[in-house]
Amino acid sequence: MDKENKKATEHPLSILANEAYQAFSEMGFEIALGPELESEWYNFDVLNVPGDHPARDMQDTFWIKDKQGYVLRTHCTSVSARQIEKAGKEGRLPCAFISIGKVFRNEATDATHEMQFYQIDGVMIGSIEDGISLANLKGVLARFYKKMLGEDSEVEFRPSFFPFTEPSIEIHAKFKGKWLEMMGSGQLHPNVLKNCGLDPTKVQGFAFGGGLDRIAMIKWGIPDVRLFYQGDLRLNQF
Repeated sequence: MDKENKKATEHPLSILANEAYQAFSEMGFEIALGPELESEWYNFDVLNVPGDHPARDMQDTFWIKDKQGYVLRTHCTSVSARQIEKAGKEGRLPCAFISIGKVFRNEATDATHEMQFYQIDGVMIGSIEDGISLANLKGVLARFYKKMLGEDSEVEFRPSFFPFTEPSIEIHAKFKGKWLEMMGSGQLHPNVLKNCGLDPTKVQGFAFGGGLDRIAMIKWGIPDVRLFYQGDLRLNQF
């Protein structure tokens, strides 16, 4: 089977995931993997998400009935936490990791929201002397989105808040004439670094995470995110 025919038979999200891995690999990121059934520690606690945070409620998280303390992961940031913890123990700094995987959230579905979707999550850390800053973050993500959506794509960075980053930034892209939130990002919060066994007075870096599905919607003009999970092979026409 030639390359074009093979690509025509692949699911759009598989095509896009491979393109995203390639884009980040070219920028020096290592590919990382992690479990979909995740401990509450790596899914929430390590990432500075307080015990009374709404994301821990049944309305947002799928808890496992017979496996106390475990959830279906709500983001791939847990993979990033595992990787920088391991890299710190092995003395492999600076380092950068990228992961793409399915995540789960107990929420109402609509054209831009699903209970399951694929998330891109990345992290880059190094010593204070390495100076990994928001400017680096912006450069990495601007290059990534132009690679995925084209040089003329419109991307905007806005201030925001997330428990695991400080300062925090949202990334928005133009979709059908409106701005669509694509990612959350920012400099890693000192508490996250501490929880991963790193010294925030000596180490700094950034993290980002967002939906692969929404990138596909913009890239190919797919009107409804739910189409990705209905098993209709005509989706490949996009």
